[in-house]
Amino acid sequence: MHEQIRRRCVRLGKMLLETGLTVRALAKATGYSKSTVHKDLTERLPNVDVALAEEVAKILAYHKSVRHLRGGEATRVKWMNEVKKIGSS
Repeated sequence: MHEQIRRRCVRLGKMLLETGLTVRALAKATGYSKSTVHKDLTERLPNVDVALAEEVAKILAYHKSVRHLRGGEATRVKWMNEVKKIGSS
């Protein structure tokens, strides 16, 4: 693995720990693709820094456990906005 990729993995892992962002939000903040961020955090980071990878895995597991709630909330907000648009017409 190239040194640049190793540094990127560690930097993304530390950013995730500091901010608690989702993979999508972290990708948007850093300019990398969602696939690259996910692969760096789940596959490459354990080969670079095991302790950091374990902490990152806990946060990713939490995000996975609440994703159905986030999706439901997004749908609720979408429908609330639709109702407001129809009501103001």
